[in-house]
Amino acid sequence: MAERDWPGDVLIAGAQQGDLEAITALVSGAHPHVQRFARSLCATPQDAEDAAQEALIILYRKIGTLRASAALASWMFRIVRNECVRRARLTLHPPEPVHTPVPSAEEDVLRRLETERVAAAIAALPADQRQVLIMRDVQGYPGRTTAAALGLSLPAMKSRLHRARAAVHEALEGSHG
Repeated sequence: MAERDWPGDVLIAGAQQGDLEAITALVSGAHPHVQRFARSLCATPQDAEDAAQEALIILYRKIGTLRASAALASWMFRIVRNECVRRARLTLHPPEPVHTPVPSAEEDVLRRLETERVAAAIAALPADQRQVLIMRDVQGYPGRTTAAALGLSLPAMKSRLHRARAAVHEALEGSHG
């Protein structure tokens, strides 16, 4: 009859206070009950084993948060039930596989060439235009921040940015054709 009984209040109290031996004994003592309950709820033996393991891990990690030792069984059963339900939902509605297209070697080379073209066009800009373009379009700084950092008025910063963008656009269009 000892296997049918849940671990006692003294053992639970010791585990709640962080006594490692009490926690180990508590997890071992709760294991058969948790496993039996999981087998009765889960769809497959594998899901039952996984749900029981998850419940025991949570017990081990969070025993200190349990308020009353009498609530241990209901707390553990709730964890097992939730885990079994979660696993059943995954079986009924499996998550969509994420298909991340892998670029071909050709696409990768073309992307690198395009990056090199853009970098070269930016590098060819006069320093004042290059600074504005990099701060705004590459680093993403707001217009006022860029203007202040470069000691420019906002209209002067916008004018330089416009000229820089136009020059890069022209360089890219000219090297494409």
